[in-house]
Amino acid sequence: MMSARTQLARLPAAGPKPPRRAACATAVPDRRAACSLNCAEDDLGFARVDLHRARRRGMPEAIYCPGKTPAQVVRIMKSIHAASQDILATRAEPALYRAVRRAIPKAVYHEHARAITLDFGPRRKPVGLVAVVSAGTTDAPVAEEAALTAERMGARVERVYDVGVAGLHRLVRRVDLLRSARAVVVVAGMEGALPSVVGGLIARPVIAVPTSVGYGASMKGVAALLAMLNSCVPGVTVVNIDNGFGAGVAAAMINETCR
Repeated sequence: MMSARTQLARLPAAGPKPPRRAACATAVPDRRAACSLNCAEDDLGFARVDLHRARRRGMPEAIYCPGKTPAQVVRIMKSIHAASQDILATRAEPALYRAVRRAIPKAVYHEHARAITLDFGPRRKPVGLVAVVSAGTTDAPVAEEAALTAERMGARVERVYDVGVAGLHRLVRRVDLLRSARAVVVVAGMEGALPSVVGGLIARPVIAVPTSVGYGASMKGVAALLAMLNSCVPGVTVVNIDNGFGAGVAAAMINETCR
């Protein structure tokens, strides 16, 4: 029997090691690193902008504004725009937008969604249908964030606002619309009951969004979050408190899958 040492000696010599990074399909400036996983990035020092997220995920990297200075937001926006991609900046206060507009005059502010957008080119015609439902008027900012996000991802969006459980007759009038949607985002604070009610009436995926709206015992949305997580209705999925962006992305991906 051939010894292990002899077997190893007869193995072919190892070839050259593959490069740690392979060039991506799109040419990028020197400071923009690239790899074989479609992960080109723009290293700005304070941020490493993901330039290939649109290829991997279907939507460019969004900018979460809290904690960033106006100058940082502007530099990130310019980096994404230079890569021929549309821009969505979330949780942007009016003062931040005013600073951004001075540097990027074409930036658009969506007051109710608290978001900034900048289109690189013409937007495609929206497809399918995502319904965004809110329990009360005070839940509307989170609902608008979800609606705007889904629209930015190419979904046709219908808004059904202020139809909370305190007046269910308002919701019943819109059930046919909800049943025709490919996905339904339901935004509610207080006791967070609305997603369970909606989920029990339709055969569509329901993405529940708890909001921080409510009095003391609501614990800034924790009560609604726990209620939604404990829903007895199958098919209700829950995102984080006030996370309209995450719900909008999920709904738009479902909508796109159903094409």
